[in-house]
Amino acid sequence: MPHPHDAQAHDATPLAVDRRRFVGYVIGGATLVAAADLVLDTPAASAEVPTLPQPAELYDLNDMLTDAARPTANLITVTINEDGTAGFELPRAEVGQGITTSTAMLIAEELDLPVDRVRVTLAPARPELLFNQLTGGSNTTIATYTPIRVAAAVARAALLDAAAIVLGDTVAGLVAKGGVITARDGSSVTYGDLAVKAAGSVGSRAVEVELKSEAEFSVIGTPTNRVDALAAVTGQKEFTTDLAVPDALPTMVCRAPTLNGTPVSVRNQAQVEAMPGVTHVAQVSTGVAVRAATFGQCIDAVRALDVVWKAGPVAGESDATILRKVRAAQLPMPKLPDTPLAQTVSGDFTFWFRSNSPMDTNSAIADVRPDGATIWAGLKSPIVAQQRIAEKLGMSQDKVKVNVVTAGGSFGRRLFFDGALEAAEISQEMGAPVKLMWHRADDARVGRTHPLGTCRVQATVSGTNVLAFNQSLTCVETDFRHGLGEIITAAAADLPAGVGNLGFAETIFALTQEVPYDFGAVTQTLVETDDRFNTGSMRNIYSPDVRVASELVVDRLAAKMKMDPYQFRRKFQRNERLLTVLDTVAQAGEWGRSMPAGTAQGIAIHKEYKGVSACLVEIDTRPATTGRQIRDAVTGPRVTRVTFAIDVGLAINPRGLEAQMQGGINDGIALALTSSLHLRDGHFLEASWDNYFYTRQWNTPPDVRVIVVPSEEKVPGGAGEAGVAATFAAVACAYARATGTMPTQFPINHDQLSFEPKSFVPPVPQSPDNGLELTS
Repeated sequence: MPHPHDAQAHDATPLAVDRRRFVGYVIGGATLVAAADLVLDTPAASAEVPTLPQPAELYDLNDMLTDAARPTANLITVTINEDGTAGFELPRAEVGQGITTSTAMLIAEELDLPVDRVRVTLAPARPELLFNQLTGGSNTTIATYTPIRVAAAVARAALLDAAAIVLGDTVAGLVAKGGVITARDGSSVTYGDLAVKAAGSVGSRAVEVELKSEAEFSVIGTPTNRVDALAAVTGQKEFTTDLAVPDALPTMVCRAPTLNGTPVSVRNQAQVEAMPGVTHVAQVSTGVAVRAATFGQCIDAVRALDVVWKAGPVAGESDATILRKVRAAQLPMPKLPDTPLAQTVSGDFTFWFRSNSPMDTNSAIADVRPDGATIWAGLKSPIVAQQRIAEKLGMSQDKVKVNVVTAGGSFGRRLFFDGALEAAEISQEMGAPVKLMWHRADDARVGRTHPLGTCRVQATVSGTNVLAFNQSLTCVETDFRHGLGEIITAAAADLPAGVGNLGFAETIFALTQEVPYDFGAVTQTLVETDDRFNTGSMRNIYSPDVRVASELVVDRLAAKMKMDPYQFRRKFQRNERLLTVLDTVAQAGEWGRSMPAGTAQGIAIHKEYKGVSACLVEIDTRPATTGRQIRDAVTGPRVTRVTFAIDVGLAINPRGLEAQMQGGINDGIALALTSSLHLRDGHFLEASWDNYFYTRQWNTPPDVRVIVVPSEEKVPGGAGEAGVAATFAAVACAYARATGTMPTQFPINHDQLSFEPKSFVPPVPQSPDNGLELTS
């Protein structure tokens, strides 16, 4: 085989590659641009098949997303700039998960360049990246790990080839380090000096490269601070509403008092248009938009509007009525008579609506003109956003430019582009650029939610064996009409009567859900009903609810067999990696230690996204804790200690991974104890974060330990969602052991309405003027 740094002519015979050898391209241009070609990197099917595998064990959601992205991987390029930095437009969305940092680390590793010399920005919508610009399913690092490294390695090879000519040495005699290439005689040249020379003048050419081995890593696997951390903590980091787009003035929307209601007419439009700062008032499909000099003036105008509304499709509905409809759609469980030889252990659980609105409220900037449009927003599916916006505006797709902006959180929310689509419609109607920001009340009341659902579990036990395990999740529809990030699959998901969306839902359910135990005949089913709500893939999609129901029944099985819950899981789990993380948390978390009455430990495991995790929590349900008084707070039980272990495969940035797990832990605690939406009379009551009780400081455990378990896996798994399910389940199990009562609804405090609902007409509260009084 030729030396990996030698250029090869591109002919009809594929170049041989192995796990570390790949083909990429040096692309002709002003400076060096390098790309990967992964069409040859198709893994061979393994002949080793696990016993009684579930679909996700053989081919999971990440396999599907990675395979879909593979054909366009060669369009992902690394550029060497004349200042010696490396540039990369990441075709994914940074929403706080740290992928710009991990991406910079991958490039720095293969280029032998300091991480702070790598500039990672977010790519705008690029329709040619079919299926390769969707941020979801914890797939970013898995899908981009190899193509980014190959592109960087191709760039390094081209730099070495150019340096050999400049320095009069052979490639083998050169050393690349820190952005400088040094010859054997001590002469050197910088990457910046070589950027133009390495690009060449003969156009694109194929290059075979060999990636670094794990033993050679000096950046990958090293705990690294986020590249955007300083900007974030100093307020310099730019989000959508920070952008200074010429003439884009603050814009907000007055919304109907019932979910998805629509405007009929405005009774006082002229009076509102005359209010201070107001420039435009326009009726659009989602409400009545106002544009003004400041957001405060927008709020005043929204509150002043007198609108005639058509009621939304769920007018008059409540939690109770929707739950009855969901229960009516449940599949029947097998009728199995209890006998001395085979007995049934079961559970029936309810999960209420939950908001997946991030702290960075939904926002977008739109400048729509007769000959084209430009959009700025935090988007995880920018291609289909571009296509749907073009459709809405009556323009061809090439006339709409969609820029992806860093966002402050997502939790699945930004897979949809509601704000961007709405901003485009408003800008076109007003004939002016707009900077749209949803009010917090908009996010909670009409934003995307995790569907209400039920989950039933039935296990058949004979002696000390589980013969069968049946689980059925029934819920309000989860909307997947973003498809795989482009218009074809989005249109397929939007087939009439929910048929297309149900197909997506069942596919994603099958490719993500596993029962990680030897429980004989295992069946997991999904039924979705009712498409009238604004829903989406909340962080970890189906797994939190499925795991909670499973792990609570696992504890009941352990009790029936008179076994310790931890030892029961050890006996029945069927994955060595799971056994390792389970043992890790049991030892580090001191499983089984003596605890006061009213407190307890809970333990749970989860397997998904090529990784495994386990969580051990301690909870305090004693009256002194549950009855503690904190201003404007929901208190109740408190998780006091969390030990979490994860084997994610190759951890690119262990520090970032630990941060991700800490966030997931707080998510899981919230889902178990405090956070839900309340549907009454066709609208959700919550109207801001002071109504919606995510895990607060007074509910955050004072003792949290995240253990990144060394892995024998040589490639990364997904981490963005991995912390949620096991934590949620462990908290539920701990609560059951502490109280002696298995919880059957989540969050457990849903029946307690702990706030006074804000008004629906007007739809947003007055801006506060007493902020300083609340800082003490």
